[in-house]
Amino acid sequence: MSLTDVVLVVFIVLLLGWAIYDEFVMDRLKGKTRLAIPLLRRNRIDSTIFVFLVGILIYNNVTHHGTAVTTWLLSALALLAIYISWIRQPKLLFKNEGFFLAGVWILYSRIKEMNLSEDGVLVMQLEQRRLLIRVKNIDDLEKIYKLLVSSQ
Repeated sequence: MSLTDVVLVVFIVLLLGWAIYDEFVMDRLKGKTRLAIPLLRRNRIDSTIFVFLVGILIYNNVTHHGTAVTTWLLSALALLAIYISWIRQPKLLFKNEGFFLAGVWILYSRIKEMNLSEDGVLVMQLEQRRLLIRVKNIDDLEKIYKLLVSSQ
């Protein structure tokens, strides 16, 4: 196995680990999920470029008679990238003490202020950073508001 194949295996394992964590583990961490809100997808153009570049690598490997293992690993990487960026639905999970956003646990006590922009983006100001939450359904903002008011 070449160094390229080892690097590909490492990236595949990391992406697969992230996909499993995001889909199955996060929901079971930190207690029962009180509310799950689907979010808008972001960076589709970046993922399209990545999948296209991996496709070029697959084509280059096949035309230059590279190893079959490398072709399969590149194909697995492309499929995982397609799943993570296009099939998987990003979500916001509210628990009793905080919420998960993009795989990160944030306590409710860290929220210093909340605003709603004119285009329906919920802005949460933490101690040192600002979170921009773009929900898929605008009606979900009311559910978030009711949940946050009831947990105070």
